[in-house]
Amino acid sequence: MNKVTGIGGIFFKCKDPNKMKDWYNTNLGLKTDQYGATFEWLQSDDPTKKGYTQWSTFAEDTKYFQPSTKEFMINYRVENLEALVDELRNNGVTIIDSISSFDYGKFVHILDPEGNAIELWEPAD
Repeated sequence: MNKVTGIGGIFFKCKDPNKMKDWYNTNLGLKTDQYGATFEWLQSDDPTKKGYTQWSTFAEDTKYFQPSTKEFMINYRVENLEALVDELRNNGVTIIDSISSFDYGKFVHILDPEGNAIELWEPAD
C-alpha cells in the first residue's frame, strides 16, 4: 500500500500572517490569496491530472495545530486514508481526530513521537 505520495502543504505560525504573505509575494513572487499560495503541478503517474500543494500562514495563537505546540505543520498527500489510519492506530500512533471529508478530499491529524502535528490528506484529485 502506498502511504505518503507527496507534500500536500506547509503551514506555519507567525505574528502577522497577512504581512508575511505580502512579504513572500513581494520578495519571492508567491501569488498569495486569503489562504496563502497554491502550487499546481502535474501528477507523475498520470500527467493529465493536476496536483496541488498549499503554503499557508497562520496566526501564532491558532488552535489548528493543537495539541502540538510547534510552530509548523506539514500536510502529506496520502492514498487510502481509512486503511492508513487503521494501520497507524495498530502501530500506536496518536490519532488526534476523526477523518473529515470535503469536496477536495479527506483529512485526519496525527502526532509524531516528538509532538509535531501532521495533517494527512487524501485528495479528491
